[in-house]
Amino acid sequence: MGLDHAATKPHDALAAILASDMNAVNTLIRERMASRHAPRIPEVTAHLVDAGGKRLRPMLTLAAANLCGYTGGYHVWLAATVEFIHTATLLHDDVVDESQQRRGRPTANLLWDNQSSVLVGDYLFARAFQLMVEPGNLRVLEILSNAAATIAEGEVLQLTAAQDLSTSEDTYTQIVRGKTAALFSAATESGAVLAEAPAAHVEALRDYGDALGIAFQIADDLLDYGGDSAATGKNVGDDFRERKVTLPVIRAHAASDAEERAFWSRTIAKGDQQDGDLEEALRIMAKYDALGTTRQTALDWSARACAALEALPESEMRTILADLAEYVVARLR
Repeated sequence: MGLDHAATKPHDALAAILASDMNAVNTLIRERMASRHAPRIPEVTAHLVDAGGKRLRPMLTLAAANLCGYTGGYHVWLAATVEFIHTATLLHDDVVDESQQRRGRPTANLLWDNQSSVLVGDYLFARAFQLMVEPGNLRVLEILSNAAATIAEGEVLQLTAAQDLSTSEDTYTQIVRGKTAALFSAATESGAVLAEAPAAHVEALRDYGDALGIAFQIADDLLDYGGDSAATGKNVGDDFRERKVTLPVIRAHAASDAEERAFWSRTIAKGDQQDGDLEEALRIMAKYDALGTTRQTALDWSARACAALEALPESEMRTILADLAEYVVARLR
């Protein structure tokens, strides 16, 4: 019997179908995050792993393998690899961003220190590479190692673009593709490659993951200016306070008059923020419909993700993946 997708959130539907595989992934994660010599490693890792994340990225690997008819066991290794890469980048990101909260809990760098977060992140990257080698598939190794490099490149690009109001939409998309979409697309592509799917299906799943990741990140950036703190795990306006040049800011700044541009320069470029500045930023964004056009861009990327899936045979899994692409932006409607 199929799931009632109208009543079930897509990631919950995925979790239900993939429950057995995800249990195996979680067991493997706990085995491989252990360290005989440095007990702080599992302490720090467990803090993040146990924080209640949806495990969306490893589920995408399992879903792609499932969709392409894979019957072996190495999809569990690849899913754990993807989660280790993701967890490592979160540890590093929180240090770079000087974050104090993730998923509604204090960050590891706040509870321990920056050095521990960086070094444990390095350890998880190393574990990820150990895991991705084990299936013995060079193409999969290439996909995942390229993704790791692209993620790091995206983070450095974001760092150099930080507080830079001349950042273009193309650069923003490149940052998003690096920091978020690269791992989504690697997750779906590697699952298809492991299943020895036809080239057209591999390409479709790679394109799906890329578009899904971009839609996901744009939606996240948009929700920073009007989301629910309990749902997003961060405070509304965090990106503004951290002076991040995301798509709503890029579009509002581009449309602003001289006085408004001076406001953006003071608050974002120079970091001189005062009481009421967030409200003024929201007023300017509303004036030029920066949030509305950003919302439409997220919806467009979601539609691209759904379109990519049309190259694949119809199945319950394909339907759930399409539902997922629509769900990541449904809260913006």
